[in-house]
Amino acid sequence: MYEILCYFIIYSFLGWCTEVAYAAVNSGKFINRGFLNGPVCPIYGFGVLLVISCLTPLMDNKILLFLGAVLLTSTLEWLTGFTLEKVFHGKWWDYSQVPFNLNGYICLKFSIIWGLACLLIVDLIHPLTRIVVGNFPLTAGRVVLALALTILLADGISTVMTVNKLNRQLNRLNEIGEKLRIISDELGENIYESVSAIKERSEKLKDLSEALEESLGKRVDQLEQKAEALEESLGRKADQLEQRAEAFREELKKQWKQAYEEELERYFFGKRRMLKAFPDLKFTINGEHLTRLKEKIKQGR
Repeated sequence: MYEILCYFIIYSFLGWCTEVAYAAVNSGKFINRGFLNGPVCPIYGFGVLLVISCLTPLMDNKILLFLGAVLLTSTLEWLTGFTLEKVFHGKWWDYSQVPFNLNGYICLKFSIIWGLACLLIVDLIHPLTRIVVGNFPLTAGRVVLALALTILLADGISTVMTVNKLNRQLNRLNEIGEKLRIISDELGENIYESVSAIKERSEKLKDLSEALEESLGKRVDQLEQKAEALEESLGRKADQLEQRAEAFREELKKQWKQAYEEELERYFFGKRRMLKAFPDLKFTINGEHLTRLKEKIKQGR
């Protein structure tokens, strides 16, 4: 168990170094890759342990070793991506635009790369790792291992809290966005109903004037003048009502937009790193607000 845990920590760290190097080549800058905040990518640790445990008997048959590594690492990556999406409601990487992908979790290109990397690990890297672990002082090794596992556990808890906070922030942004939409819809409907009611009363006055014209010819002019005056007065009131409602609506929208921007700016530990580490991160809900958060992160560089 001591050796297995040592291998797990070592390969998790080497996997993180690989991810950072790959990101540096593609973007020309340092990005702290990986789900956790620290310099480890546990999926690499699990992946190498899985390959070593299951495929060591195939060391002499490179073709079977390669195919087995492709199958095991691809299965692990698919299950990890699927589990993260179901647990945290987010897709942390997405190969949907890469040819020969499966659900966006895995693709042929990287599966082949993992297979080739495992050939290198089994033939060269792991024998050296075994020598290093075997010759490292046992007492000191246990202390270092215990410290590394403690930090890893604390990092895992911190990361889960960060993801939950990010989800809650996106939910708040969505609630504010819904309130903005409701304000616009409801006030628009109220204005329409008020103006329609005024127009309906005006039409009734006109109809009444026309009916009276037939029976009370002499008073028609007076009634028409009164109807026109009343219609004009009601029209002015309708305009005033519409203007006041519009001003009230704009004030509410201004307040909620300010609240939305303040929520976008709200900082909590780990958010910036996570959004930079996973540029393809997509949540199953609140995708629009996540895009706005990513834009804010880019603007803050």
